[in-house]
Amino acid sequence: MGRIVIDNERCKGCFLCVDVCPKKLIMPSAKFNSKGNNTVVFDDKKEMCIGCALCAKRCPDLAIIEVYK
Repeated sequence: MGRIVIDNERCKGCFLCVDVCPKKLIMPSAKFNSKGNNTVVFDDKKEMCIGCALCAKRCPDLAIIEVYK
């Protein structure tokens, strides 16, 4: 099963990944990157991510990648 890694410096804060996550594990963060963009956070403490990578496919800035355990 895969999991995702978010490169917050590439994130422009469009939040398209938030809308597409079927488990609602990606949410807007209170943090900003060096460009001043509000970024996202991946919260999978309960290991509910199904590894679908819909978020990575939807990200226009390639800020999300899927990695395998």
